[in-house]
Amino acid sequence: MKQGQALGIGLVTVALATGGGYWFGSRTSAPGNTTISSAGSDDSGVKKERKLLYYRNPMGLPDTSPTPKKDPMGMNYIPVYEGEDTGESDAAGTITVSTEKVQKLGVRTEAAQRRVLDRIVRAAGRVEPDERRLYAIAPKFEGYVERLHVNVTGQPVGKGQPLFEVYSPELVSAQREYAIAAQGVDALKGAGGEAQDGMRQLAESSLLRLKNWDIPEAQVKAMAKSGQTRRTLTFHSPVAGIVTEKKALQGMRFMPGEMLYQVADLSSVWVVADVFEQDIGLLKPGAKATVRINAYPDKIFEGKVSYVYPTLNPDTRTVPVRVELANPGLLLKPAMFAQVELPVAAQKNGMANVVTVPVSAIIDSGKRQIALVQLGKDEKAGRFEPREVKLGARSDNYVEVIEGIKEGEQVVVAANFLIDAESNLKAAVGGFGAAPTEGAGKLAATVGHQASGTIESVDAATGMVSIEHGPVASLKWPAMTMEFKPANAALMKGLQPGAAIDFEFVERGQGEWVITGIKPANHKQH
Repeated sequence: MKQGQALGIGLVTVALATGGGYWFGSRTSAPGNTTISSAGSDDSGVKKERKLLYYRNPMGLPDTSPTPKKDPMGMNYIPVYEGEDTGESDAAGTITVSTEKVQKLGVRTEAAQRRVLDRIVRAAGRVEPDERRLYAIAPKFEGYVERLHVNVTGQPVGKGQPLFEVYSPELVSAQREYAIAAQGVDALKGAGGEAQDGMRQLAESSLLRLKNWDIPEAQVKAMAKSGQTRRTLTFHSPVAGIVTEKKALQGMRFMPGEMLYQVADLSSVWVVADVFEQDIGLLKPGAKATVRINAYPDKIFEGKVSYVYPTLNPDTRTVPVRVELANPGLLLKPAMFAQVELPVAAQKNGMANVVTVPVSAIIDSGKRQIALVQLGKDEKAGRFEPREVKLGARSDNYVEVIEGIKEGEQVVVAANFLIDAESNLKAAVGGFGAAPTEGAGKLAATVGHQASGTIESVDAATGMVSIEHGPVASLKWPAMTMEFKPANAALMKGLQPGAAIDFEFVERGQGEWVITGIKPANHKQH
């Protein structure tokens, strides 16, 4: 019994000594030190110390500092150590994301392929009357409106249909002058040649005057035959169409050249589309066009581009393009809005058979275009290389890659913005075209951030969730209330205001925080 007691006392002594040593070692490693021991240890039991590389912006902006500092919001910059997290680069400019993260973010890749880039140029337009089918009725003499046969705007009229009657003292005088001259010609048939020629010239000039006033020839012949003048003159529609303007009023006085009616033939109309400046070089007269009208969603109207205007609107940076359309049934009405689609076939000088990637594969910062290329054959490996690319022609879904990506290489086409946030891609590509600085070959990876909080509100319309969360250690954030956007609709199911949750999030864009995982909080709701 005494030997057993002694052995037990010895074991307790060893345990206390070991625990005390661990406590003492942890106390001597103060939080303010510039180096922190790593989690792993070598075979000799000596712990390795991580080297401090630099301090990065807490909001994920491409800004680093060799010394501690604060951002404009008063938040401390985050230290970045060598070999920290799974987002560290295997080589300069290479991003490594864990397999679990790749699956959680929904990363999807697609091979760069050669294809023909046919595309459709879309533009908004409006229906307008064909200017060649507009007719104005304007008397060439002074007079008065005696009677209206068509007295409303919008009334359909047939060709030759009476529109209105006018009275003019000048017209009556000209008719009498012609009638007297015609009678004089008949009376001087047996007279000398000079008198007969003079009277004939007077009659011809009087007749020409009436014709120049657009008096119908049939009415002139009837008047010449009877020798009687008419008090009023009837104006007829020159074409079958719609009265688009009516200024004539019963009894009004009009002056020479004043338009009293306008008739439009709407059997054929124009659609004037506003095409953006960058697309205008793809269009040529004669190209086919498809037009859709909101009033007739089940109908498609087909026409041809008849003219590309030589002027550009400096405010909208668009060029008008005229499309001619047949208008059976007069369904298309002037001033209607139209959606115009202009198919553009692939050109032989480069748009055909080129290396392309999906449009979603491109991260455009405004100054440069970046694509994430997967390294290795395993699609779940999670190793990606950001490359600056030079782009060419575009279609609706694909874009030509002139430089930066070869045929067959796998590019990230889904969740590339989330990888950007996960790995601080801006810092990785910030050194493109610049001399490397200390720590530039390493990535300040921020593999998702964890927090706990309470749901304030859920907006299903915008897909945003307002959360009152506690401090976020990985970002050095204090407790606050923010809006987050779930990465997919499934994460929003069951979210109710007042619920206590634990969640994980990343930064997809500057100031845009995306929830990638959410679950009920382990602690009880208060």
